[in-house]
Amino acid sequence: MAVSLLADEVSDLCLGKPALRALSISATIADALSALKNSDESFISVWDCSCCSNHRKVADACECQCVGKVCMVDVICYLCKDSNSSSLSLALKQPVSVLLPQLLPPLVMHVEPSCSLLEAMDLMLGGAQNLVVPIKNRLSIKRKQQQKLSSSSLTNHNGREFCWLTQEDIIRFILSSIGLFSPIPALSIDSLGIISTDVVAVDYHSPASLALEAISRSLFDQTSVAVVDSDGFLIGEISPSTLGCCDETVAAAITTLSAGDLMAYIDCGGPPEDLVRVVKERLKDKGLEGMLEHFDMSSSLMPYLSTSSSSDEESTATSKLTRSGKHSRSMSYSARMVRRAEAIVCHPTSSLMAVMIQAIAHRVTYVWVIEDDCTLTGIVTFSDMLKVFRKHLETMA
Repeated sequence: MAVSLLADEVSDLCLGKPALRALSISATIADALSALKNSDESFISVWDCSCCSNHRKVADACECQCVGKVCMVDVICYLCKDSNSSSLSLALKQPVSVLLPQLLPPLVMHVEPSCSLLEAMDLMLGGAQNLVVPIKNRLSIKRKQQQKLSSSSLTNHNGREFCWLTQEDIIRFILSSIGLFSPIPALSIDSLGIISTDVVAVDYHSPASLALEAISRSLFDQTSVAVVDSDGFLIGEISPSTLGCCDETVAAAITTLSAGDLMAYIDCGGPPEDLVRVVKERLKDKGLEGMLEHFDMSSSLMPYLSTSSSSDEESTATSKLTRSGKHSRSMSYSARMVRRAEAIVCHPTSSLMAVMIQAIAHRVTYVWVIEDDCTLTGIVTFSDMLKVFRKHLETMA
């Protein structure tokens, strides 16, 4: 059984994975925004096919390359910058490439289907967040027609589509064979030494605009921003995954509200009416009428205020208003159940397996670690867990 696990390839993890939606590197931020609003996924892959255009006579000599990924949080943070908040229309015309970090190794890497599980883990522990894997499926005629009509097309080159793998995919795969790692899964996260004290935190009363750098860092680290009080007690979080379920109007809230008020604003119940008024008033005070007018907050936020009820009738009525994709970003607060600002927590004595299951159940890549009095101790991430399993796999090889 152990030998079988070591022999697994990334293609084994790709079964049932959807094909990636592709956005051209030449697209604008407005194009990315439109694609994200109509996508089933939180991230859109960005592709560069300039190599192919330069070698048209030898089409098989090169392939389009995935050069990165973008999400709604990338767009929100970009629009919140002082240089962009006063001229949103100009900011949205900028190329999507300005949202992509120039890093080595890159966050997105191509691998072959034959890449081993161990190699995939090493790449992720080395900095890669997504591994792009070709899928050997032929496009049906119907899918080709849908692709032509879509603002973001399915990645296809020489008859191949692509999917990508994440840390969550590998953790889920390991969990399916967790017995092979006994007794490690039963040990506490404290005894395993995987509690990181390098957390990103902001004060509850501090301006949310001061948390922009923290939000960007947490997106890069695949974690979240802890919201704490003056005594270090964990109150909640500003999660990129929750922000990613909002639309670009949240940039106005980040620009004007405190970190604590922002948590309430992005909660799945929808922004409270009093906070909506505060945002409008403060935008005017800051001389950002252009942002207020561009986002058209009066028309885009009011539906939230009348659909915050959890009754089945209202939920059904609201769901009919959503556009294509899993949810409409402009109706995200009421049309989709997203995680609240309440943080997912565990204790130092929690077992590794319990924390794994907790993170997977809540679709997060981390779990906050607190003491009995709710004092923030640290954080445990999928990356920390992968290090433990990778070390154990070395002994199995």
